[in-house]
Amino acid sequence: MTTPVVVLTVDQRGSRTGPDLIPEALARLDDVPTRLAFERTVGDELQGVLDRGTAVADVLERLLRADEWNIGVGVGAVEEPLPDHTRAGRGPAYVHARTAVTAAKNSPWHTRVVGDAPAARALETTIWLWAAVLDRRTSRGWEVADLVAEGLSYGEVGERLGISQSAVSQRAQAAGIVEGRRARELVAGLTAHLLGKDLTMDEDHR
Repeated sequence: MTTPVVVLTVDQRGSRTGPDLIPEALARLDDVPTRLAFERTVGDELQGVLDRGTAVADVLERLLRADEWNIGVGVGAVEEPLPDHTRAGRGPAYVHARTAVTAAKNSPWHTRVVGDAPAARALETTIWLWAAVLDRRTSRGWEVADLVAEGLSYGEVGERLGISQSAVSQRAQAAGIVEGRRARELVAGLTAHLLGKDLTMDEDHR
């Protein structure tokens, strides 16, 4: 066994009646730093192994935004040496992720976190609260949020969208951009804590 990692096991909701979303999801997650890259495991499921708090937060935001997935977050050790493919891994983190994704089907925001440390519950609660903020965003709210995430000021966002800075501020407030940013930081920090790391040392921290 080794230091803790996060195994994300994610399955598509309503896959029997809808299109296969796995290829699109894998393309969207391709740029996220991982220990083992995301890949399809079986059927409508994908899985990845991560060891950075900010990377976990990044993946969760993309999945929650899509609102198409049952998300299982397993925190724990994995057997080393790691295999070449995610689906070949073994260890407590994989077991936790499997338990979590099964429970996620009937859980708030279709997300569960399972791990041996008490902080796993705090991470799960924070993700649920974050999901509630993201769920209230309209397409206009996401438009502003995405531009702000690129580093644009509200004034620059207004110029890009052809609206006033005041209108941008109103959209940002309605979209909960500040609250969402704080929640994302907290998710990343709690995950880093579960991984035994200092978030300030996380190479992906922005």
